[in-house]
Amino acid sequence: MSTEDANLVRGCLRDDAQAVRSLVERFQTDVYGLCYRLLHHRHDAEDVTQEVFIRVFRSLRGWDAGRPLRPWIMGIAVNRCRTWMKQRTRRPELADYLQDTAAAPAPDDSTELVHEIQEALAGLRWEYRTVFVLFHEQGRPYDEIALTLERPVGTVKTWLHRARLEILDRLRKRGMVPEENAEPPTEIAPARGVKPP
Repeated sequence: MSTEDANLVRGCLRDDAQAVRSLVERFQTDVYGLCYRLLHHRHDAEDVTQEVFIRVFRSLRGWDAGRPLRPWIMGIAVNRCRTWMKQRTRRPELADYLQDTAAAPAPDDSTELVHEIQEALAGLRWEYRTVFVLFHEQGRPYDEIALTLERPVGTVKTWLHRARLEILDRLRKRGMVPEENAEPPTEIAPARGVKPP
């Protein structure tokens, strides 16, 4: 743990308003960004981000000072998003439908590709999607993701690889990227020892 993290946590535990503000400001963008990418809904991400910081401050006394602060906070965010998604699937809201059906400008090819990637990402298993977002969108290293998810680095790498494969497979099925070796050879070479006609 860094000295800066230790001082920040001590200040929060003493109810120092400046330390509390500093902790929130330091991690709010990352937590909100992760929540938004996992939940795909701005208002839900805002609500869950608030819940994450409430949990963080309630749990600071039980935090393992030997563990880095960022992965611990991001782990809380991942768990809150997972819980939110489970609750959300039980109660779809009209606002979600209206947001999804709002008129949008005609997409160009890059917009369509981005949309397809987002759809593919949304269809991934929770673990794969989380690792993909943490690695590719938040730029987190493997070891930090492993700490955040409390999984071995090898598992994180496997999940990321599988996420990439599933996204690529969906993009191929939708015609967004070419199939590997999809082009048949233009000329078939004759077998050895056989003269061409």
